[in-house]
Amino acid sequence: MSADERVLSVVRGWVQKAESDLDTADLILAAGKEGTADTAAFHAQQCVEKYLKALLTYKQLDFPKTHDVGQLLLLLPRGAGIELGVEEQRRLTLYATVTRYPGEYEPVTLEEAHRAVAMARSAREQIRKALPAAVFEKLGS
Repeated sequence: MSADERVLSVVRGWVQKAESDLDTADLILAAGKEGTADTAAFHAQQCVEKYLKALLTYKQLDFPKTHDVGQLLLLLPRGAGIELGVEEQRRLTLYATVTRYPGEYEPVTLEEAHRAVAMARSAREQIRKALPAAVFEKLGS
């Protein structure tokens, strides 16, 4: 396997995991239970995080172990074409860091979880456009 094929294989792995997170968020939202909204939002964040890591891997840029969406975006070259506002970055990051654990914060609502999934879908669409078609050939997605 060539170096390029190895990189594509790793990128494919990130994309598969990201797609699994988005599917999980959709299933949770379909159940419509307010008490699981934080888990749907978490999986939306995970989808964005993993798609960003897929793109960074494709561009052969190192990244730290982090759930911070903004930090990952800063590692991309200028003009990468990934538009995610600062507030969106902050909200998504909170879903993976703060709301995953007991604490003193407002619970995530179903409406908020739906917005998080919409953010994930938007980021997914943008990042998929920046990845080569070869990543998706073996995925069937």
